Amino acid sequence: MRPTILLLPLALALSAPAFADKLDDAILAEMQRSHVPGVSIAVVKDGKIIREQGYGFADLENSVKVTPATMFQSGSVGKTFTAALVMLLAQDGKLSLDDPISKHLANTPKAWEGITIRHLLTHTSGLGDPYAKLDLTKDYSEEELIALEAQIPVLFAPGEKWSYSNMGYHLLGFICNKAGGKFYGDQLHERIFAPLDMGTRIISEADIIPHRARGYERKGGQTVNQSWVAPRLNTTADGSLYLTARDLAKWDLALYGDKVLPASVRQASWTPAKLNDGSATNYGYGWQLFDRNGHKTIAHGGAWQGFRAQLYRFVDDRLSVVVLANSATARPNKLGDIVAAHYLPALAVKPVPAIAETEPAVAERVRAMFASIAGGKQPDGLSAKVAEALSPEFIKMVSDDLREWGALRKVEALSRSTDGEVRKYSYRLNYTSGAMLVDLSLGKADQVEQLRMRPD
Repeated sequence: MRPTILLLPLALALSAPAFADKLDDAILAEMQRSHVPGVSIAVVKDGKIIREQGYGFADLENSVKVTPATMFQSGSVGKTFTAALVMLLAQDGKLSLDDPISKHLANTPKAWEGITIRHLLTHTSGLGDPYAKLDLTKDYSEEELIALEAQIPVLFAPGEKWSYSNMGYHLLGFICNKAGGKFYGDQLHERIFAPLDMGTRIISEADIIPHRARGYERKGGQTVNQSWVAPRLNTTADGSLYLTARDLAKWDLALYGDKVLPASVRQASWTPAKLNDGSATNYGYGWQLFDRNGHKTIAHGGAWQGFRAQLYRFVDDRLSVVVLANSATARPNKLGDIVAAHYLPALAVKPVPAIAETEPAVAERVRAMFASIAGGKQPDGLSAKVAEALSPEFIKMVSDDLREWGALRKVEALSRSTDGEVRKYSYRLNYTSGAMLVDLSLGKADQVEQLRMRPD
């Protein structure tokens, strides 16, 4: 499918609420900065939804504005529901978190021996992700997808480390299908969505979905429709839901009571998983766990097919923020930060302070790497794995953004550490009108073994 190029300037496309306040102005400014057509937010405080607001457009081609009824895609925020269903099935006695996954899935490879359902829930299984081999246009059956994923090398022994794995949640969905006796999406509807009067449902591009937003990407400096994905890949349990901001607000409210999840399940879900050595991770059962300026935070973000999502729950403050956006370039966490700080200034994000630069050669290497990327070229000195991830399409997307940000003014070191023979670094790259956070690891051959980048 050839993407449709949309030439409508976002500065004209973004529509402000009739009575805009400072928060509206800040949201619209971030949307314009990140080229986001549409955003929906919901704010929950002390057990009540105190704000619901749509900004911009759900559908640029037909000039349909975002409203509180607009349906977005969940991305990985959907993992919070998958994890809840697993816990409910465990309460039913239909599975145990300590079951090896081979008990519920046929034909699992020997490399998966020792991986339990608990490992999948907490991203401590050692499983990677299949996207280097996955054909997003192929409609894999469950058996075909498991067979393909069985070919992906295991990264480490179960429980040894923490590493985010969408593949692990694919498998959890298949386990729920078997243990629950029906498609996991139907189970979610019966046990969570319907009882909470949520309109949330599994993605289906064939069905008529009232108020459905279109997803968008940026290519060649222009906004285009999302890339097409085969239908069955839009039904996996790593995050394949249609929902509104109000749906997630209802989910948040339900998590303060026992209507769908008992207290024991909720407490377990928000307890940091531990590794084999006894150290704690920052993840529970389907939830990210951290403190924001001393305020307990339970959260999850999501990104898929031209959509981005963020759910923040500042539970001790009884404040929650939902952000849904219909662009791959959106920064819903940034929008969520803006909203949270508006209602509770103590939640304002504090920039990570720079540290003294003691390895200027590495900083200069990072500068040169991003000069290459800005010029549309793959940097030198990458491992085969990183080189494969930095595809021409990805480099072009990043280079388009970097050109819009202007000149690179400063490279600041934020952290450095060692893990055996691997040296790990974090930097902030300050451009004229933007900033990039960069994490990289250098191996013993001085190759870049890991590279992660995200807007600050």
